Amino acid sequence: MIAGRTWSFGDNINTDLMVPGQVLYASEEEQKRAVFFANRPGWVDEVKTGDIIIGGHNFGMGSSRPAARSLRNLGIACLVADTINSLFFRNAVNFGFLSISCPGVHAAFTEGQEAEVCIETWTVKNRATGQVLKADPIPPTLLTLMLEGGIYPSLERAGLLAPKVAKAK
Repeated sequence: MIAGRTWSFGDNINTDLMVPGQVLYASEEEQKRAVFFANRPGWVDEVKTGDIIIGGHNFGMGSSRPAARSLRNLGIACLVADTINSLFFRNAVNFGFLSISCPGVHAAFTEGQEAEVCIETWTVKNRATGQVLKADPIPPTLLTLMLEGGIYPSLERAGLLAPKVAKAK
């Protein structure tokens, strides 16, 4: 089970808000610091490791920017949204960021409430109200990729990709 404080975002949240154009080719650290700067300045300084994003419909719409990686790098435990844009979802799989569709979740939470996400039962519970919602299960292969860090670590473990070498500072 994953439990954490929630941050609420509405419908049609664009990847451009998560990885703005001015940091598109910057380092992962710089990209991480720019998440939601345009619509929630200072949010990256408030968010804590283990927090959960609650989204509305079509979360992650837009381009194929590595937004899921930036959210993962911020320490967000998972995203739970009414619906998730398919391109964002695929990037979430590739970058090992747990992203779950759960109809009605946005209306069930007020920002700051605690959520419990159980992938064994595919449920999302609002600890404050006791409301439990049924989430859409993720196919096992995709779920494994998300939970084990994404496609790149998987390919490294299989010997199909050379391990990532840390850059000297």
